[in-house]
Amino acid sequence: MTPRDDPSADVVIVGAGIAGASAAYFLAAHRRVIVLEREAQPGYHTTGRSAALFSEAYGNAMVRALTRASREFFSSPPAGFADHPLLSPRGHLIFCRADQKSELDAAAADMAATGTRIQPLTGAQVRALVPALRDEYAHAGVLDANAEDVDVHALLQGFLRGARAQGARLVTGAELRAAEFSAGRWRLETTAGRFAADVLINAGGAWADEVARLAGAGPLGLQPLRRTAIVFECAHHSGAQGWPMAVSADESLYFRPEAGRFLASPADETPSAPCDAQPEELDVARLIDRLQSATTFAVRRITAKWAGLRTFAADRTLVAGLDPLQGGFFWLSGQGGYGIQTAPAMGMLVASMIRGTGCPEVLQAHGVRMAELDPGRLGHGTS
Repeated sequence: MTPRDDPSADVVIVGAGIAGASAAYFLAAHRRVIVLEREAQPGYHTTGRSAALFSEAYGNAMVRALTRASREFFSSPPAGFADHPLLSPRGHLIFCRADQKSELDAAAADMAATGTRIQPLTGAQVRALVPALRDEYAHAGVLDANAEDVDVHALLQGFLRGARAQGARLVTGAELRAAEFSAGRWRLETTAGRFAADVLINAGGAWADEVARLAGAGPLGLQPLRRTAIVFECAHHSGAQGWPMAVSADESLYFRPEAGRFLASPADETPSAPCDAQPEELDVARLIDRLQSATTFAVRRITAKWAGLRTFAADRTLVAGLDPLQGGFFWLSGQGGYGIQTAPAMGMLVASMIRGTGCPEVLQAHGVRMAELDPGRLGHGTS
C-alpha cells in the first residue's frame, strides 16, 4: 500500500464541497488529511449550483466579518492557485417599487451600519443601470459598487489542487455508512472502504445532521432550503454584460447577466430533506411571472434550470467547532448562502482550531469570534 492509498489520517473530512475543500487546503500542510465525497465529483450539490456574489453587505454580522476577512485571499490568492482572477466586477443593486421604499431604506441602513460603501439611487439612475426594469419597479435603489462575481469553479479547484499538492487525499464515491469513535480514534465505513482518523470534520452540507447521527452526535437542527435558478435567452440589451446583480427590496427576485444570457432566481427558500434537489415547475413559473412583472425581458428560451439546497442553522450563522459531547467530532456546517464568500476565512479558522492555535489575529481584526460559531450555542444532546 502506498502512502497515498493509506486509509488512515490525522483528519478525515466528510464532504468535498467548498467548506471541506477549503478546510483541507489550509490543514494539509500541518496534518495528514483525507477528504471523503459521496458523489463522483466534488462540489456536485450546493457548491456547484451557486450564483455566488462576493458582497460584504450580505448576511448577518458574523457572516460579514468572515467575508471581509476573506477578501484579501480572493483578491490576491497564492501563486499558482488559479489561472485567472477569482473576482470580477459586478456590483449589487437593490431596487424597489414605491410601496417597498421602507424595505429599501432598512436594507440601506443595515448595509451602511457595517461600513459598506453604498450609493443611493434615484429611479432614473436605477433605470440607467438596468434598463430592463419597468418604471414602477425602479422607484429608487441602492448600489454596492464593490460587490464582485466569484469564479466558483476556479475557487473550488484551487483549494482541492492545493490540498493534494500538500499531501491530502480526495476519495470520491465514498458515502459514509457508519462511524465509531473509540480510544480517541474514528473508524469509518464508507462505500469506498474503511478509513480511520483522530478527528472527523463534518462538512456534509445538507447531510450534516445525518452525518452527525451516524457518528453518534446530536443533530443541530440544520435546515436545508431549496432555491431555484434558471438561465435564459431574451432580446438583446446593449451593454447588458456590465449590469449589476439586481435584487428586489423584498428579496423575491434577483437576476444578473450570465455569459451572453441572464441568470435569475425567485430567491425561494422551500424546506427540503437532504437530496439531489431538482427545480419544481411551479417555482420556475413563479419566477417567470415575477420577471415579466418587474422587467421588459421576453424570455425566449430557458437554456438551464436547477435547484440547490442552502443549509442554515437557526440563527443563520455558520457552525465551526468541536461537538460539546462527541469526542473528536468537528462541525463545519450551516454555510447557507454564504459558503463561497466566506470559504477562505473559514478554512483558515478551521485549520487553526484543529491545530489548537485559536482564532488567527487577521480574522479577529475583522470581527471574527470563535464563540459565535461554536456548535454549543445551538444546544443539543447526543442521540
